Amino acid sequence: MRYWFVLRYWRVEILPSASRHDVEAADIDHAINHAVVLEEIDDDPLRWLVLGPDRSARLLELVVLDRPRGPAVIHAMPMRTKYEPLLNKRR
Repeated sequence: MRYWFVLRYWRVEILPSASRHDVEAADIDHAINHAVVLEEIDDDPLRWLVLGPDRSARLLELVVLDRPRGPAVIHAMPMRTKYEPLLNKRR
């Protein structure tokens, strides 16, 4: 299922698991605020794949967990090529 809307969070918690690939918190925030793809990837629990640029325009892949106390980034790394088709679907 694809959704087309602007994703804006006042505060997204970045969990320790998101730092495994050495992506800085400021880059994670930037990618979320400038997301180009938002794809629901699971619903138990609800998780979103977010593709967006970091502060140097490198595309990141993020996995955001939707929790009752607010969203949390659980995964962050440079975008892998397997997600490139999602960029082309936007057009």
